[in-house]
Amino acid sequence: MSRVYIQNVMHAKLHQKLIDFELFKKYAIQLHTKKHQNFFSSKSISSITKPHQENDFNSRILNSGSKPSAYCLVNLIRVCTNLGWFSRGEQLRCCILKSGYVNNVFVGSALVNFYVKFQLLGNAQQLFDEMTERNVVTWNTLISGYARSGQFRNALNLFIQLERSEQSSDSYSISAALSACGALGLVQLGKLMHSKIVKFGVECSIVVSNSLIDMYGKCGCAEESNRVFKRMMEKDTISWNSVIAANARNRALDQAVDFLCQMPEPDIVSYNEVISGVAQFGIIEDAVDMLSRMPSPNSSSWNSIITGYVNRGRAKESLEFFRNMHLSNVLMDQFTFSSLLSGIANIAAITWGRLMHCCTVKYGVDETLVVGSALIDMYSKCGHMKEADILFGWLPVKNLITWNTIISGHAHNGNSDEVIRLFEQLKSVKDLQPDGITFVNVLAACWHNKMSFQAANEYFELMVNDYGICPMPEHCTSMIKLLGQEGDVSKAEKMIYELGFEKCELVWKALLGASVTCGDIKMAEVTAAKVTELEGDDEFVYVLMSNMYALHRKWIDVGGMRGWMKEKRVRKEAGRSWI
Repeated sequence: MSRVYIQNVMHAKLHQKLIDFELFKKYAIQLHTKKHQNFFSSKSISSITKPHQENDFNSRILNSGSKPSAYCLVNLIRVCTNLGWFSRGEQLRCCILKSGYVNNVFVGSALVNFYVKFQLLGNAQQLFDEMTERNVVTWNTLISGYARSGQFRNALNLFIQLERSEQSSDSYSISAALSACGALGLVQLGKLMHSKIVKFGVECSIVVSNSLIDMYGKCGCAEESNRVFKRMMEKDTISWNSVIAANARNRALDQAVDFLCQMPEPDIVSYNEVISGVAQFGIIEDAVDMLSRMPSPNSSSWNSIITGYVNRGRAKESLEFFRNMHLSNVLMDQFTFSSLLSGIANIAAITWGRLMHCCTVKYGVDETLVVGSALIDMYSKCGHMKEADILFGWLPVKNLITWNTIISGHAHNGNSDEVIRLFEQLKSVKDLQPDGITFVNVLAACWHNKMSFQAANEYFELMVNDYGICPMPEHCTSMIKLLGQEGDVSKAEKMIYELGFEKCELVWKALLGASVTCGDIKMAEVTAAKVTELEGDDEFVYVLMSNMYALHRKWIDVGGMRGWMKEKRVRKEAGRSWI
């Protein structure tokens, strides 16, 4: 979720709170002048905004004989939304149905917002579809709800529907759509939206300009971000932080530092973006030096350095830095531990992993999604699937990353039956759908289980036709290996061209391996030439071909292959064991 988008939403929420307050005052004054006050009076509404009177709210709303106004119902829905009264809100919806306000656009919009806040986007979408009248607030509520929950394609699809409707999008719907474009890397769609923004003059909105900067930055177009920033007549803190982030995340570190120096009043976010960029792409010791000179660094500042060490494969240094963080009395959060656990997983240091697990329990973050998934990944990569399964079962909430982590763990540990079982279980989970990563593991499990190509192809067709997932090279390689097991490498070659992967060396290497497996010398020679054409001299090709010729007693070809290896100075690395 884009930080810029969240900040824009928070500004909008603050603005809405002020509006709510003024409306509530006005509503209370109107009701106060009436002679007969009932349950829906200002006094009653003010009393039900106290959380401890939730049960009283239930009895009074159902037993009241008077019919509330639409204006009153909107305020009551807001009460339920703000105080987290889900069951009361559901009962209020029943009252709305009885009162005949189900098609009132303001009441309907408030109910859509109610379901969005409780992350019941399916309910919100159903209610949205049933509404006979919608205003731009209704559209914005659901679009932003999808964007905040990470369902970016749904957000964009709804935005496109808005564009085709009689309603006109505004700065908030455009901001949400740009956030989705940035998250999905859809720069061309983002540019189309930018053209429309310029055409209709919405670019002057600071909210929209900030979203454009963020979108271009997420899509790897830092120069475009800089152009939007320089054209802005008015800039706020979000504008500066967005352009700093766009440059820092795209390796333009000098430019990011320049913007930081020009910024009138840099805040903690400004410094953290630069530190994160330097830690990731620059010299990590420079990032450590910046941290030491930074005013009031927070946990995010330290986390950036830890992540930098982990990403460079320097897990032991990340642990030492963690120790310094602890000695400096810096508050450690879930992201601190998830980064450390990732580093520990990469070196399969189970002792350190268990120690870190104890720390997560001590700090009360072991059951969060981020840390829970990192713990499962750590135990999986250390070969301790029993602990990983127990943790997976204990996690109170699981998202797709959690499911993919446990499925991937079993796949890499050779538990193919468990991969298929978990996949079938995932398919039945409400509001979750398998993605491309899920199917990479499922198809790999099919190959490890030596399933027939026909059986594995059912999963492949399910991925493409039912879930609308475009095949990746990793999917193709598993299918090629399966065809190699059945000796049908010509069909595998045809699949490469049909899927448009003829320029991908990964799939050709898979086909070369499959050709060697089934002993098809002719296909192996064609494929070896293709790999060499795409990737240049590769010991993988020479060794495989040399071994294949030896297997078929083609000693002249073996000699020729080894002669080429000597001429091109390609050596076969000696095998080694860590045991």
